[in-house]
Amino acid sequence: MSASGPKNKRTPFRKFIPNLVTIFAMCAGLTAIRVGLDGHYKTALYLIVLAMFLDAADGKIARYLKSESQFGAELDTLADFLNFGVVPAILLYRVFFAGTEYASIGWLAVLLLCVCCALRLARFNVALDDSAASVAKDKYFVGVPAPALACLALMPLFLLFQGWTTIGEHAYLLVGYTIFTGYLAISTLPTFSLKHLAINANWQVPVMIFAVILIVSLTVYPWRTLAIANMLYLFSLPVSFWMNKKGTAP
Repeated sequence: MSASGPKNKRTPFRKFIPNLVTIFAMCAGLTAIRVGLDGHYKTALYLIVLAMFLDAADGKIARYLKSESQFGAELDTLADFLNFGVVPAILLYRVFFAGTEYASIGWLAVLLLCVCCALRLARFNVALDDSAASVAKDKYFVGVPAPALACLALMPLFLLFQGWTTIGEHAYLLVGYTIFTGYLAISTLPTFSLKHLAINANWQVPVMIFAVILIVSLTVYPWRTLAIANMLYLFSLPVSFWMNKKGTAP
């Protein structure tokens, strides 16, 4: 072999760890599709929630291990589109619209949801939104991020498992809500970014207590807790808009 030939380069294993976490999240999303098609909807939702935690973890792991890469960012985007766009769309259609007289309009609604998720992720990647300049980039998101979009879109399922809604009575309301959540993703509305949220020292202990209560509630009353969290998030949107307009940091 020529001395000028290509050399074998070794990559530290830590570089692969965030990507493995992302792939695990994709596997959770794909499995959610499988169990959802088999009718195990609650299990599918648990897997989506798992994918949300993994999505939050992979970026933090990459920064901690100093292993960020363009490849990892692109892989994360693909995983987000699958887990937070495709999977919720399939579940919503399967549970509420498939085999009913609302199948066509329901399919249109979930298609729009999925497309809006893709557009939101594409805009995030290439920063095409010119109006984002009015938003403090390190303090707010532009539009609803993909994990929050999925959680909001799945609100009808959370309510269904609590016995609060039926498709026969609320079909068009469900269609309108699904389209509305998709619009929130592609809107220019400034939304709170939790990773940049600053907490006053006097509030640190109450916040930690609240976090413990939230985790316990998720294990005991998962659907009710997620529904309430969705409502609180929706109520926070006007607040984030007002604070950004005033130039106030969250």
